[in-house]
Amino acid sequence: MKTMRSHETGGPETLKLDEVETPSPGKGEVLVAVKACAINYPDTLIIRDMYQFKPERPFAPGGELAGVIEAIGEGVEGYSIGDRVLAVIGNGGLSEKIVVPVGRMFPIPDDASFEKAASLLMTYGTTIHGLKDRGHISEGDTVLVLGAAGGVGLSAVELAKAFGARVVAAVSSEAKGEVAKKAGADEVVIYPREEMDKAASKELANAFKAACGPEGANIVYDIVGGQYSEPALRSIAWEGRFLVVGFPAGIAKMPLNLTLLKSCDICGVFWGAFTAREPAKFVAQVKELFDLMKAGKIDPLISETFPLERAGDAIAKLENREAVGKLVVTM
Repeated sequence: MKTMRSHETGGPETLKLDEVETPSPGKGEVLVAVKACAINYPDTLIIRDMYQFKPERPFAPGGELAGVIEAIGEGVEGYSIGDRVLAVIGNGGLSEKIVVPVGRMFPIPDDASFEKAASLLMTYGTTIHGLKDRGHISEGDTVLVLGAAGGVGLSAVELAKAFGARVVAAVSSEAKGEVAKKAGADEVVIYPREEMDKAASKELANAFKAACGPEGANIVYDIVGGQYSEPALRSIAWEGRFLVVGFPAGIAKMPLNLTLLKSCDICGVFWGAFTAREPAKFVAQVKELFDLMKAGKIDPLISETFPLERAGDAIAKLENREAVGKLVVTM
């Protein structure tokens, strides 16, 4: 079988397409023939040894996949050969076949494609946990979403609207703004890609404040970080919740006096650790996501698919912040 693996620390150009033996499932495991593997921000980090987890090389990136069960290990109940499943794993998804622990797997509804199923959990899963468990979202809240046209950003737009919030989408171009509006955003703010000086940062903060309204944003959903975090924090409401989700633009240094002046919270959203620490709540949220998908309230936007041999191109496109919605590698 073929697998796209990292043999050395570096960017997507260092990945190599290898031919390896097909693995066999052990106790509590199944062998999945992978049909689709979604690309996510951790994939850009893990190959550079910049992620929280550093697997032993060689390894395949890819933490979110969908496919068909091809073989079943000892002690596995509730699944059969031929079942359509999705799985969230640390890495390994950029392979034609992979062994998956049964506890990291979920059945796919008949009406969901492999591509959309593979695009659901790391984006919408992160966001439903962030908005509900960390942001305590309520109907009528105003939610400011930074990076609102990417996979996680669009999930935040859609879920916030599904939960009855007003959404302000912050993006880097007019075209991305149109994508966010189509997903349900009420207002759009365009922020600059170039480095901002103090005056430009203040101007962006004022634009966020104007879009969020006089009370400010009850929740800031920050997927971007860097120079955009402080202007967003300045637009937060009294007792608002600033959710730290990711930082492709860099790790922000926040003026903590603002948290006192707004009596607001800065909260981390570490979805991977949450799924391990609270598995019952995680499973319930997966069910809720499928219910929302079936009801038509969320619908993962897949902007481009890539064959396995071009998986590095997909990772590079996400790393360069050129992706709209989700990028998916198909087998």
